[in-house]
Amino acid sequence: MRFFRRLVDYSIPIAMLALALSWRVIDPGELLGGFRLRVFDAYQVFAPREPEAAPVRVVDIDEESLARIGQWPWPRTVMAKLIGNLAEAGAAVVALDMMFPEPDRTSPTEVVRLWADAPELVRLKEAISGLPDHDRLLAEAIGQARVVTGFTLTATPGRRPPQLKGSFAVAGDDPNPFIPSYVGAVVDLEPIEKAAAGNGSLNLVQDPDGMTRRVPLVLRLGSQLYPSLVAEVLRVGLGARTFIVKASGANQALSFGANTGINTVKIGPQVVPTDSRGQVWLHFRRRVEGEAISAWRVLSGEVAEDEIGGNIMVVGTSAAGLFDLRTTPLDPALPGVQAHAQALEQILLGQYLERPDWADGAEISFLLVLGTALIIVIARVGALVAASVGVAAIAAAFAGSWYGYEVEHVLVDPVVPSVASLAVYLAGSLLTYMRTEAEKRQVRGAFAQYLSPALVDELARDPGKLKLGGETRDMTFLFCDVRGFTSISEGFKANPQGLTQLINRFLTPMTNAILARRGTIDKYMGDCVMAFWNAPIEDREHGRHACEAALSMLDELTRLNERLADEAAASGRPHRPLAVGIGLNSGEVVVGNMGSEQRFDYSVLGDAVNLASRLEGQSKTYGMTIVIGEETRAKAPDFAAIELDLIAVKGKKEAVRIYALMGPTDLVTEPSFQAFGVHHAAMIKAYRAQDWEAAERALAECRGLRPDLEALYQMFAERIGEFRSNPPVPGWDGVYVAKSK
Repeated sequence: MRFFRRLVDYSIPIAMLALALSWRVIDPGELLGGFRLRVFDAYQVFAPREPEAAPVRVVDIDEESLARIGQWPWPRTVMAKLIGNLAEAGAAVVALDMMFPEPDRTSPTEVVRLWADAPELVRLKEAISGLPDHDRLLAEAIGQARVVTGFTLTATPGRRPPQLKGSFAVAGDDPNPFIPSYVGAVVDLEPIEKAAAGNGSLNLVQDPDGMTRRVPLVLRLGSQLYPSLVAEVLRVGLGARTFIVKASGANQALSFGANTGINTVKIGPQVVPTDSRGQVWLHFRRRVEGEAISAWRVLSGEVAEDEIGGNIMVVGTSAAGLFDLRTTPLDPALPGVQAHAQALEQILLGQYLERPDWADGAEISFLLVLGTALIIVIARVGALVAASVGVAAIAAAFAGSWYGYEVEHVLVDPVVPSVASLAVYLAGSLLTYMRTEAEKRQVRGAFAQYLSPALVDELARDPGKLKLGGETRDMTFLFCDVRGFTSISEGFKANPQGLTQLINRFLTPMTNAILARRGTIDKYMGDCVMAFWNAPIEDREHGRHACEAALSMLDELTRLNERLADEAAASGRPHRPLAVGIGLNSGEVVVGNMGSEQRFDYSVLGDAVNLASRLEGQSKTYGMTIVIGEETRAKAPDFAAIELDLIAVKGKKEAVRIYALMGPTDLVTEPSFQAFGVHHAAMIKAYRAQDWEAAERALAECRGLRPDLEALYQMFAERIGEFRSNPPVPGWDGVYVAKSK
């Protein structure tokens, strides 16, 4: 049984762990990948790649160049001059991050076509048509230098495929399923493309959030592989002929029998690590002012040869109006030419930023180990210790991930497995919380049979209070007893279960009336109820709440008697209504856990408690239902009440002033009660002054106004008659010494 209970305890966190592992293995890119990429972005923001000299420069067609040379596109003769100047200065490779898919509209043959077919223009047209074609001049300039042109792969069919200058070889599994695929291309004019030493794709990878973080080396048009501009520049610059794409299953490529995609792309002697799709992670650096060479300076010959000679010159634009700006982790508007240049830099410098093949496995293993540890620790030690273990493990994961980036230049995600582990922890903690709450409810349910709900809640919040000892508090106490219970019991001599049911039906509404007004049930003694206020929960209005509870108990008793009368009439038996006496008193007592080390009870000790019990007993003597002490009266002065007597209860020498609680505060303002109160006060005053005639006159008035209090006034009539025969001792102060409890 314990095994199955423990299995149930583990079931929810284990299910959450299985769900988290499945989620991580499936790896829904836009959700998990988004978290992962933002962590990697933060790393690059905090610690970007340091600028370091590399044989790569950017020739920038910037705003100043456009202002000096003219709007874009420039005549192809200008581009031919730009390439020629770069070649003459000793550029190792000129990479064109731009395209020439349409004929130059400024070329003579294109301009002549726009003229009207007027006879007087025929000779001029013939003369101009004989001038050199701008596109041919550009092609000649490209052919005389080591130039790499570009094309763009598209999702729609193109007119013709790009020219492939190099070849591809594949080692290992088929990489095609992993390489981004396209169905068409936009290419340069054929003479320009043919004259180039290399031809590469200008496509840059954008993640779903629009951020550029990687540059592809290999792309696919149908089933044919093509190099990117970066890969083609490297091939031309290194004098290689073939790209070797090394995929899973190749020699020294770990794949554990699975086709995990591309590992590296070898270009001449350069082995470039890539992700599974043949893309290079960009390790960005911050741009340095003046690092790019303005195109107008190259055209004007103002650039020193050592700024160009031996370098790869990537020609592109940063002008905002030409729309070649990319969002990166470090720059919201990085020119595309800079992205290509930075990719070439880090490859030539060997400063790769990798997400290795084992990263996914490491992250999944971390999630599995941490999730399992949390489940075990939560079940055995508790959520707090498990939280400490989890925080330490997650901190170590982040530290390890940062170390991997900063020192080893590898990207390992600490966030997604940590968040998944947190979900497992929350599931385990929730189960522990639910189990603890269930146990608390069980304890509350058990103790609520004996203690008030307020006390049970107090003990549940602070179990340390379950110890011997007490504190002094000013409290109010209530005792309630059924009148004539002995004779009622005799009527159930043959049916003791019926008596039990009757007492339960009586005690239930009485208890509810007390608890509803913040009272605590101390104990039941047969037909008697003892309750108190201002412990264990503080109640500054304890006197008022006790009076409200006593009046509510009378209302509940009236409704109970009505139900009992209806039941008696329906069964054809006589009905004897229940009547009660209630005593209330306030004062300082000691309240707390009383008893022995083995067994104790939450209760009270003090003279105020005993007096409350005596006042309940005196309610029968005075013929009143609710008798309250003067301390309680002082705490609830606005309730309807009349003074009864100065009495020394049995067992006490000191006299106390007692009152009868007649009703709620609303009753005080009723004229009939006010008139009655005046006559009753006059009677009490004359009685204590031993003015027996005035007392009897006031007594007669009271009997006329409140015949329901006949028992009270009959008692005073008997006392007055006795005092007439036997006058009180000299100095009598009106105190009545009780002869019974």
